[in-house]
Amino acid sequence: MSHWTLICKLDDIPPLGSRIVRPEKGGDIAIFRTADDEVFALHDKCPHKGGPLSQGLVHGKRVACPLHGWNIELDSGQVVAPDVGHCERFSVKVEQGDVWLAC
Repeated sequence: MSHWTLICKLDDIPPLGSRIVRPEKGGDIAIFRTADDEVFALHDKCPHKGGPLSQGLVHGKRVACPLHGWNIELDSGQVVAPDVGHCERFSVKVEQGDVWLAC
């Protein structure tokens, strides 16, 4: 069963940027903020070649991998066609300006 962990203030994540969370197990998690202040969390590893998604470009509700430009949907973790793959997604929420992650 997961519980909610306070990560940071929303303002600590730049618009169209990300922040990395390093849990004890399972690899890094990237928390992304869109231009509309929506927040999403994905495993910080592109399914293609393992590129750090946290260093990619956020555009709309997608992030482009910095290594080869694969686009991943932030709300589902699905890779955008014609590429194929999936990135693990995590539940995240914003309450009163605080960003919470289910882990």
